Amino acid sequence: MTITAPRLIVAALRGGCGKTTISLGLISAWRNQGRYVIPFKKGPDYIDAGWLAQAAGTNCYNLDPYLMSGRTMLTSFAYRTCGEDMLAVVEGNRGLFDGMDTDGSCSTAELAKHIKAPTILMVDTTKATRTLAAIVYGCRMFDPELNLAGVILNQVATSRQEKLVRTVIENDAGVPVLGAVPRVRDHDLPERHLGLVPHQEHPAAQKALDFLAHLVGDNVDLPALEQVARNAAPLECPGGEDLWRDLPPARSERVRVGIIRDSVFQFYYPENIETLERLGAEPVVFSSLDTRKLPELDALYLGGGFPETHAGVLAENQSLRDDIRRAAESGMPIYAECGGLMFLGRELCLQSGTYPMAGVFPVSFTLEERPQGHGYTQVVADRENPFFTEDTLLVGHEFHYSRPVDYDPEQVRLVFKVKRGHGFADGRDGLSYKNVLAGYTHLHALGTTRWAESLLDLAGRFRRDRCSSSESPCP
Repeated sequence: MTITAPRLIVAALRGGCGKTTISLGLISAWRNQGRYVIPFKKGPDYIDAGWLAQAAGTNCYNLDPYLMSGRTMLTSFAYRTCGEDMLAVVEGNRGLFDGMDTDGSCSTAELAKHIKAPTILMVDTTKATRTLAAIVYGCRMFDPELNLAGVILNQVATSRQEKLVRTVIENDAGVPVLGAVPRVRDHDLPERHLGLVPHQEHPAAQKALDFLAHLVGDNVDLPALEQVARNAAPLECPGGEDLWRDLPPARSERVRVGIIRDSVFQFYYPENIETLERLGAEPVVFSSLDTRKLPELDALYLGGGFPETHAGVLAENQSLRDDIRRAAESGMPIYAECGGLMFLGRELCLQSGTYPMAGVFPVSFTLEERPQGHGYTQVVADRENPFFTEDTLLVGHEFHYSRPVDYDPEQVRLVFKVKRGHGFADGRDGLSYKNVLAGYTHLHALGTTRWAESLLDLAGRFRRDRCSSSESPCP
């Protein structure tokens, strides 16, 4: 199959140069013009991806050379972009050539070459002029296979600086400058931790996106950028666009998988939920904030998030917390990551007080000022657990400020050995109890399809056991 979708990738010299801001502005501006934009995010990210999805009005998908194979990335990209009259915008991460090793593996540049996406380089002009031409020239010559198709200047202080930088980059580096965005002191995009505040928590998310649409629309040559995207070289995808070809057939018996999704628990890859659906799951989405009784479910999926920001409300919802604890005791399969792990603990110990959680695991959690785990992970399932056979290698990522406190190691069963990353504690991750598995490692279903298969296998068995013991048959 040949992919001809118009596409470009937004890269930068380092993190914090404005990739997300400009990507949001581009997507919002094109959407306002009636364009259909499909957003992608390179690297493990939920917050930026959530903003990109909000700007585009459709899901933002992940392209990550570490979490999934090259074939899977190509197939996923083909599957999402097979429609007509659309533009694909991929936001890179970190610096253009920054990767896992000295060869830059898993870098934005390597992804750009893999999907043959023209690269637009964000350049922060703060306190610099002609030196920027040398840097851009260096990027262009460092990897001649990379299609460095244009530059967007950011944080431009004056029109004089813009004219000078534009001239030297185009004349001396040989790369066209397709936009110059002025310095904006109040851009209405507050940050938390290492990234943007989740759009669900922003009091004026749409207002911020409208602002960026005008900012980019007024200062970037959108027609020229669109032409760059349309000039992308054809891309061969040997496997076609059948993203689900390696999955087993969907279960004939549909199972109900609860997904807590609200302003607390918001970190879910859309591919994970899609995979569950493809395998025969019926997602049941509900809120942890105002749902008092756990719906009738066959399994529960708890993603990451920030339970510490809503600890008081979660603590007050005792009926739901009790229902989840009873469900775990009854053998319902539950899978939880990061914030979901914290919610399944005994309590959150914060500066504002101590707040009871679901109590599935006898562990308390606290928050620190610095990340306790951040980056790609590798864990091996080296002990019996309900989801993965022993010796299974899992690749994922973690990013958490929380850490466990006040727990008895003899009462906590950790089934993963951490080969890369931090995990829960002492080189281990993956808390297991009955049919519950929870940890700090986030998994991506396109790279770890066994995760979804296991969850639904467990859900099917739980449903059959529940139905056989019930006086009234299950529907």
